[in-house]
Amino acid sequence: MAWNNCRIEDASLEDLGAIVEIYNSTVAGRMVTADLEPVSVEDRLKWFHEHNSHHRPLWVLKQGDEIAAWFSFQSFYGRPAYNGTAEISVYVNESFRGKGAGSILLAKALEECPRLGLENLVGFVFGHNEPSLALLRKFGFKEWGLLPGVAVMDGIPRDLVIIGRKL
Repeated sequence: MAWNNCRIEDASLEDLGAIVEIYNSTVAGRMVTADLEPVSVEDRLKWFHEHNSHHRPLWVLKQGDEIAAWFSFQSFYGRPAYNGTAEISVYVNESFRGKGAGSILLAKALEECPRLGLENLVGFVFGHNEPSLALLRKFGFKEWGLLPGVAVMDGIPRDLVIIGRKL
């Protein structure tokens, strides 16, 4: 896919509906999120407002006028000693999956880490989510931990992989 018309921008409140729609498109597959039911825009308002362009951005990747994917940095563990570490999330619109959207956003994230004062990035990925694990490994992330069977979805225990990268 040609990403000629793509741009990455800070998410606006007007983008939140599409962000939630992309997120909810992953719930039924039981591979990307631990939410078992779709969330609402109202459910995500507090989360949305925890992001800002200078510390913990929330970005959208737009192809033309369509949101192809989104990327968020979140504070890790909520204590000041961890300010140099952020948890990352990447969610891709169904029609853009497997076409490089995640790579575009991860490359941008790694470029921006010095400006954001980040020294470590971490992701929490289900062990059976090989596409996400492969994407992160492609960008130099390594397994930092494994929490075996900590999530149960539809009666099936699922591992959680802690994957990280020092910058």
